[in-house]
Amino acid sequence: MALCQLLPGPASSELGIAIGMTRAGLLGGVLAWAGFTLPSAVAMVAFAYASTRLGTADLRWLRGLQIVAVAVVAQAVWTMAHTLTPDRRRLGIAFASAIVALLLPGTPGQVAVIVGGGLAGTLLSRDVVEPDVRPAAVPVGRRTAAAALAALGLLLLLLPLARRAVATPALDAFDAFFRSGALVFGGGHVVLPLLRAAVVAPGWVSEPRFLTGYGAAQAVPGPLFTFAAYLGAVEHGPPGGVGGAALALVAIFLPAFLLVIGALPFWRMLHAAPPLRAALRGVNAAVVGLLLAALYDPVFTGAIHSPADLGLALVALGLLTIVRMPPWAVVAITAAGGAGLVALGR
Repeated sequence: MALCQLLPGPASSELGIAIGMTRAGLLGGVLAWAGFTLPSAVAMVAFAYASTRLGTADLRWLRGLQIVAVAVVAQAVWTMAHTLTPDRRRLGIAFASAIVALLLPGTPGQVAVIVGGGLAGTLLSRDVVEPDVRPAAVPVGRRTAAAALAALGLLLLLLPLARRAVATPALDAFDAFFRSGALVFGGGHVVLPLLRAAVVAPGWVSEPRFLTGYGAAQAVPGPLFTFAAYLGAVEHGPPGGVGGAALALVAIFLPAFLLVIGALPFWRMLHAAPPLRAALRGVNAAVVGLLLAALYDPVFTGAIHSPADLGLALVALGLLTIVRMPPWAVVAITAAGGAGLVALGR
């Protein structure tokens, strides 16, 4: 778990891949990922087809799905802050990271935040005492690990060049989703700004449809990165549909596979180094800041347009945090509330 928090990509999925690899090698990692991911991905593709076929004008509850995202991300910020920023130093790193992320949106800001968080953690969190956990053995050799890391680096370097040489929508989409999966730290909700920049900015997916799919993702069990399957299915132009969903899903999770394969065999050697563990604490605090920035933009700014919207978001947040209602039930209630607001013209 500590390793997966340190790596870019979806931490929960990487943890599943790592567990599968320790039990059954590379095939075990693939099967663990499939069991953890495909149910959610299939549900998101089904929702994409339903929302496209019916049309957003006929689905009044889509407004509620956009609003519930505010409550879900706010709860995630609070939960992660409670766990990852337990002292003033790390809380300060989180707030500073949020400011930097808002001033420098997109990938450059995220990279700067993560690097800065690691450096700050090395300087400020060296005296924190944590339990020592020895990494599990994994049946993957270091040559395989080195090949996986080399493949990741080559893809990051060559895909943009290939896009310039061969202008095809499929290659453009693969590069956009691959880069989103490779450069986000903390996974989950933190990927939101990168995906938005990847698909909304070039006009592949509209802002309302993006936020609607993100709201629907809250009601679906499984990793939030399967939101990419929805985006691949609804994007304008080819590939789209099931083909687009499959391409987006493979592209966004491929960096996680390569990173886990590349890192696990070396983790025993690196994990005991005190500077690395201190840097990890700083990175985790920086991830809280990234999520806080994403809560404001695009989640809050894209979904809250009136006092009624804010009131419904606060109700959803109360149901999640005080009543402790399961997320799928809160999504259903907020969707109904959003439909009611549309009907009342509020």
